[in-house]
Amino acid sequence: MKPMNADEIFGNYATLLLPINEDDTIDYVRLQEEIDYLIAAGVSGIYSNGTAGEFHTQSEEEFVRVNEMLAVACQKVELPFQVGASHMSPQLSLARIKRAVAWKPSAIQIILADWFSLKDDEILSCLKRFAEAANPIGIVVYNPPHAKRIIPPELYARIHTEIPEVVGIKVAGGDVRWYKAMNTHAKGISIFVPGHFLASGYARGAQGAYSNVACLSPIGAQRWYERMRTDLPGAIEQEQRIVQFMTQHITPYITEQGYCNAACDKLLAAIGGWSSVGTRLRWPYRWIPAAEAERLRPLAQELIPEMFECSIIPITTC
Repeated sequence: MKPMNADEIFGNYATLLLPINEDDTIDYVRLQEEIDYLIAAGVSGIYSNGTAGEFHTQSEEEFVRVNEMLAVACQKVELPFQVGASHMSPQLSLARIKRAVAWKPSAIQIILADWFSLKDDEILSCLKRFAEAANPIGIVVYNPPHAKRIIPPELYARIHTEIPEVVGIKVAGGDVRWYKAMNTHAKGISIFVPGHFLASGYARGAQGAYSNVACLSPIGAQRWYERMRTDLPGAIEQEQRIVQFMTQHITPYITEQGYCNAACDKLLAAIGGWSSVGTRLRWPYRWIPAAEAERLRPLAQELIPEMFECSIIPITTC
């Protein structure tokens, strides 16, 4: 797979969820089934080792095996894929980046050094070293709301000028003012926003999403993205119902019950019914009981039925 520049990174990217056995090991059989399903679903791309992929719990041996499986499968069908080489330690991130280069992904995702909040010059130093290690593959900066330092729009202008190897970012998005600032300062960088805000983000200049909506339904999320390109008003109306479901039925697990984001992503996949990944997380994190998916599925099907068309039955019959 050739490295992608910013203009080539767009669309609905599905995350690789980590199937966990009762003994806390990774179930590689279910992982392969998941990879095969996502490829057959026709998503724009797949990425590994994000938050939902529980990168923060993996050994280096597990990191290698998970990503080798993804690389082999995606290379075979020429589907864009990005390897998450993130780690809380920047030194271990560098080691993961160097390993990832050999798999020839479309891009490599990283987080900033995590323990202490970085100053502007430290951010630039961190990203420069990461970019050097990733050469000739571009890097995507994963800068979620819970990061120790949220990169402001103005700093992206310096990042793009001094580190052109930064080809993309994954961020929380923002209001009209934020998009205006990003369209000014982050030109030349592919902007990916949260999946459930993709239609409104697309209307304001975002290129895609590393998508939680694809956790619910990879096929439904892909169709929704394609609808944005031909029927943006309809896609925005659909977004309103997606956001309603997330706000009413998913977000409270984080804000009121204290579950982590990965628990909600796995719950969405269980609600969608397309995956055998399950809701179990790796120790020490709590997971949401699978029974909650059974309770919420009829509510999701009623509110956003488009997400469930051909999402549970085998793809070959769709």
